[in-house]
Amino acid sequence: MSLFYDCADPAERAEGLAAAVDSISRGELVVLPVDASYGLAADAFQPDGVDGLLAAKGRGRDLPVPVLVGSWTGLDGLMLYVRPAVRELVEAFWPGGLTLVVEHAPSLAWDLGDSRGTVAVRMPLHPVALELLARTGPLAVSAANRAGQPVPMTAADAQEQLGYPVSVYLDGGVCEPQPSTIVDVSEEVPRLLRAGSVTLEQLREVVPELVAAG
Repeated sequence: MSLFYDCADPAERAEGLAAAVDSISRGELVVLPVDASYGLAADAFQPDGVDGLLAAKGRGRDLPVPVLVGSWTGLDGLMLYVRPAVRELVEAFWPGGLTLVVEHAPSLAWDLGDSRGTVAVRMPLHPVALELLARTGPLAVSAANRAGQPVPMTAADAQEQLGYPVSVYLDGGVCEPQPSTIVDVSEEVPRLLRAGSVTLEQLREVVPELVAAG
């Protein structure tokens, strides 16, 4: 049976976050608001949890699951070396709508799919997400939809699509759709892969050498 918590109520929010932390620790799935939509989360370091996430979505391993972190320093534990340009982008645009594709440390005990040594990382702006991440550490998070279905903007929409495979639903209100910008920083010169809420011009104000894919 899934548990559903209205995070607009302080007491229910506290109860819901505690239940979410317990569920994540057991390798179970949680739905939470992550800025522009709702996300389906699992412990990034529990393969069974990530496998369950992919199964709940009806998705294969060919698209690796992104990771959310709860602080600027969240990258430090995921990478062997954080280049100055990466640090500058993080300080300018996190938390918010910038996803960074980084080369992760080969020693990490995780399996996010066919990642080929890289992982997409973001620090969300939503307070419910940040509070949960502060307690759990990095989470594997993908959109809380079944493959081929619309990305949900409410927790109720996510529950309608995913149902009981999810242990806890955290309702943080209606999200506003706004795709994140994706920048590949796995090589020496940062490269824009997808424009979104952070524009190319804004990125180049921070990292002038950044190039646009094409």
